[in-house]
Amino acid sequence: MKLFASAGDINLQLFAALCEQSVDVAQYPHAQEVGSRVLIYRADTLRNAMQHDRRTLMSELHSLFRDGPGVMVVRDAYPDLAVVDRHSEVLRQIIADEAARIVRADHFAKAGANQRIWNSLQKAAEHSPDSFIEYYANSLLGLIAEAWLGPYFQATAQVNVVTPGGQAQQPHRDYHLGFQSDEVAARFPLPMHRLSQNLTLQGAVAHTDMPLETGPTLLLPFSQQYELGYLAWRDQRFIDYFASHAIQLPLNKGDLLFFNPALFHAAGTNRTVDQFRMANLLQISSAFGKPMETVNRERMMLALYPLMLTRMQQGELDEEGMQAVIAMSADGYSFPTNLDTDPPLHGMAPLTGQQLMEQALHEGWEVQRFADAVEARRVKRMA
Repeated sequence: MKLFASAGDINLQLFAALCEQSVDVAQYPHAQEVGSRVLIYRADTLRNAMQHDRRTLMSELHSLFRDGPGVMVVRDAYPDLAVVDRHSEVLRQIIADEAARIVRADHFAKAGANQRIWNSLQKAAEHSPDSFIEYYANSLLGLIAEAWLGPYFQATAQVNVVTPGGQAQQPHRDYHLGFQSDEVAARFPLPMHRLSQNLTLQGAVAHTDMPLETGPTLLLPFSQQYELGYLAWRDQRFIDYFASHAIQLPLNKGDLLFFNPALFHAAGTNRTVDQFRMANLLQISSAFGKPMETVNRERMMLALYPLMLTRMQQGELDEEGMQAVIAMSADGYSFPTNLDTDPPLHGMAPLTGQQLMEQALHEGWEVQRFADAVEARRVKRMA
């Protein structure tokens, strides 16, 4: 059994065979219909089912994300659209406040092409607690998140407004491994590829009507089932397959869209001249994505760096030993961070502590220069 793979192992035929499955509607008794192989639910049906047998309903939704098409839509999730409109106004005010100060980087689209709010969750709570409370009091959000992740999940949110003429993103998978290069993804054993998609759930609340010409999200049902997908989404053959097989569903204001983060997807092109497509993107994380202890990595880096630099200069610490010490002391992961001040300008993920420490040791930085860089990185990652 092969436990590590590289981009050379991907197979388009196997991928296509998975993506061309049909939906067995009988397995999803609470669904209203299937549209383009996406399961569509009505909010009132879900709310009624929650009262009678919540665990059976959650089993259905979990199976949908894992073994089914991987994507669902909930119609009329916000029956009072004034709640959405009030929150949209809050978000527009935040966009306007930030527009003069920040140029938005994006993971999968050209920086500045869209209007975006990073950490819209915290910003909205601080800007308008009243709007935050009535907006996030929607019990369907917790139901769907718990169905995939279990209890004690943590939510983040990012607003994306695709302006008229805004171009489509490239197809991709999402956080965690979807934000890593092929080379980094290949270093993780395949069981971790499977685990990555179980650690987060992607969602969106439609803040405007989204007819097809506005470019609602392009989706490739069942693509989350392909084990090597984190190594495949940049491959041109897979990009071409996505372009010819991806589907789009029009959404109405107040609808929800949720999907497995490993599903191949991309924001579509807004072909209108006057419609600003707004969605509040939800990225919800498992409670288990945390270490057991609180560790101050910056203090460890500052304590170790002078001696490591000296030992390397004196030939007492080789490259292999240096990498081993860095791995045990510095943070090797870019997230969580503040994407306003620590954007992914040179890739999909900001600089890690390990990368900073490795660069400083290789270039022989003076201790104070390294200390200043560590502090600057710490500050810009704070919300």
